[in-house]
Amino acid sequence: MDIKDILIDLENTMIEAMAALDRTSKKVLFVEQNGILAAAITDGDIRRWILKKGNLDAKVKDIANFNPKFLYEKDKAIAKEYMLKAVVEALPIVDENKRILNVVLLNNDGIEPKKELNIPVIIMAGGFGTRLHPYTKILPKPLIPIGEIPIAEHIINRFHHYSCKDFFLIVNHKKNMIKAYFTEISRDYEITFIDEDKPLGTGGGLSLLKGRINTTFILSNCDIIIEEDYEKMYQYHKKENNLITMICSLKNIKIPYGVIEIGQNGAIESMKEKPELSFFTNTGCYIVEPRVIEELEEDKAIGFPTIIERYKNAGEKIGVYPISENTWMDMGQLDELEEMRKRLNCDE
Repeated sequence: MDIKDILIDLENTMIEAMAALDRTSKKVLFVEQNGILAAAITDGDIRRWILKKGNLDAKVKDIANFNPKFLYEKDKAIAKEYMLKAVVEALPIVDENKRILNVVLLNNDGIEPKKELNIPVIIMAGGFGTRLHPYTKILPKPLIPIGEIPIAEHIINRFHHYSCKDFFLIVNHKKNMIKAYFTEISRDYEITFIDEDKPLGTGGGLSLLKGRINTTFILSNCDIIIEEDYEKMYQYHKKENNLITMICSLKNIKIPYGVIEIGQNGAIESMKEKPELSFFTNTGCYIVEPRVIEELEEDKAIGFPTIIERYKNAGEKIGVYPISENTWMDMGQLDELEEMRKRLNCDE
C-alpha cells in the first residue's frame, strides 16, 4: 500500500476524512506537517466528535489526535506485538526525525480479532417490495439476487461472521418461496420463520415474537447491507444504556443547481452555486432491548420509527450510532439495486 493513501491534511474536512477512510478500507489516517508525523485521525475519533458536537463542518485539525502512537525504525520488529497491546490497526514507523518511513498494518498477515457478538437478529422480510417492480412480481424482495445469492442471504452472512446464529425472518408476501430457499441451502445457523398474516409494518411484526426474545437483538430491514463493525455498535449500545440505538448513515447530496434565497420584497438574499448538503439518515438497522417487543400492542400495524418516536417522547434513552456513507447500501429502489450490485462486484 502507498503511504500517501492514508495521509491527510489538517485542513481537510471531516467529510473528506470519512471518504478517505472508506477508500482505503482502513480505520486510521495520519497527518504529516513539514514531512513529520503530527497527528492521527480514526473512524472512532470522527464518531465521537459527531456524537458529542453534532457538527458536520469540522476539519481534521478539530478532531485529530496530536499524540499518535508510532515506533522508531529501530523498534519495528516488535510492531505487531505493540499493535495488539495498544489495540491499533495501523502504526507508523518513523526515523529519528519522526518522518514516516512505513506503515505497518495489523491485518496484512491475516490477523483479525475474533468476532463474538452472537445475539439474535430479526429481519423484516414481509414487505411487497412495490418499488422494485418488475423483480418483485416474480420474487419476494428478500430473494432478489445480488450476484449469486439473494439479498437476505448477504445480510445473514454478514451477521454470521460475527457469530450470530439465531435468525428470525418475519415473512408475509410470497413467504413459501423464502422458506423453500433457506430450507434447501446448506447453512450452519438457525432460521425461525414468523408468519405475518396481514401487513403489520416495520415494527408491528415484532409483536409476533413475544415471549421468544429475552436478550438484546438486532433488527434489520431486508433490503440493506451495512459493512461496519457490528460488535462495536453493540458495545456502544450497551455502554450508553440505550433502549434502542438507530444506525444512521451520513449522506452527501450535491444539488445540481444554483440555489437562490429570496429576502423581503423579492430581493436576492444569497446565492449558492451547486451547494452540498450533508446529513444523517436512518439506515433501517437498529439494536434493541427485548422489552420493546413485550410492550408492543398485538396485531396492530406500526412502523418502527413511530415506535422510536413514542419512546423518545416518553423520555426513554434512544441513541444514534453514526456510520459513513459508503458503509451503507440500500437496494430499496431499482437504481440503488444496481449500485449495490456494482459495489459488491456482482454481475447480474
